[in-house]
Amino acid sequence: MTDTYEVVVVGGGAAGLSAALVLGRARRRTLVVDAGEPRNAPAAHMQGFLSRDGMPPAEFLAVGREEIARYGVELVRDRAVDAARDGDFTVSLASGGKVRARQLVVATGLKDELPPVPGVAERFGRDVVHCPYCHGWEVRDRAFGVLATTPMSVHQALMVTQWSKDVTLFLHQVAEAELTDDDLRRLAVAGVRVVPGEVAALRIEDDRLTGVRLVDGSVHRREALFVAPRPVPQNDLLLKLGAELRETPFGAYPVIDERGLTTVPGLWAAGNASGFAEQVVNAVSRGYRAGAAINGELLFANLDAAVRV
Repeated sequence: MTDTYEVVVVGGGAAGLSAALVLGRARRRTLVVDAGEPRNAPAAHMQGFLSRDGMPPAEFLAVGREEIARYGVELVRDRAVDAARDGDFTVSLASGGKVRARQLVVATGLKDELPPVPGVAERFGRDVVHCPYCHGWEVRDRAFGVLATTPMSVHQALMVTQWSKDVTLFLHQVAEAELTDDDLRRLAVAGVRVVPGEVAALRIEDDRLTGVRLVDGSVHRREALFVAPRPVPQNDLLLKLGAELRETPFGAYPVIDERGLTTVPGLWAAGNASGFAEQVVNAVSRGYRAGAAINGELLFANLDAAVRV
C-alpha cells in the first residue's frame, strides 16, 4: 500500500525540518523521510546561528524532530531511492515502501569529498576544517595551514588571515605557475607563506594536529589545517524528476525561484540541495520559505478546484 500525504520532505536536516515545522503548523499532512546523514555530523558544534551558537548539530536536529512531532508531522528513518511524477509525486523508499504527495521538498544536501591525504578525513571537523565562519573563532591565533587543491585555494588562504596571522599555503596539487601576479601580491601583503610541493600526510601527536609532512620528507609545524572539500550535490531525485540544473564551480544545483520552487511544478529544493553555501542558519530560512510557499500553493489549488466544481 502507498501512504498519501499533502507534502513529503526528503531530508531531515535543518532545511527539511524547518519546512516540515511550517507545514505542520499550517495543518498540512506532512512526512519527513530522513536517512540520518547530515553534512555537519563530523562537527562537534555549529557556530554563527543566533541563539544556537555552539550547539552540537545532533542536539539541534533532535530538538527539531521533537518540535515537528508536536504538530503531527511524521518522520520515517529511511532513504528515498526513486521518485516519479504523474501529477502527484510517488517516492520509493529503500525499505520497499512508497509514499505519495501533492508537493515534494528535496532537502538531501550534499556530501563533502575530502582530499585523499592521510589524516585529513580522521581530523575533519576538529583541527582540519573548511569554513572560517564556522570554525575560525575556535582555532583562532593558531598556526594555520591551507591545503591547495585548485587555484581558488588562494582565496581561502587570504580569508583565514582574519583569524590568524600565521598562515602557510601548501600548494600541494597546484603548480606555482598557476598563481597569478595578483595572487602573489595579495599573499605577500597578507603575510601568507607559500610552500610548493605535494603534501604526503598530516602529523598527529597526542590526538591533535602538529604538522604537515611533504613528500620530500620536510615537516611544517601547523596546528589547524583548512581544506576545500569537493562538494557533491545529492541531486539524484531532482534529476529523475526532470528538474533543470545549473552548473557552478561547486557542482550542479537546481534552478529555483526565490521561494525554492524548481522548474518542475510542485517540486521544491531547500538547504544544500539548492546551493553550495547554505549554512545551517541559511538552510533553516530556505526551508521556512519553501514551507510557507507550499502551504499557499495547496490552499489556492484547493480553492480554484472548488470554484470549478
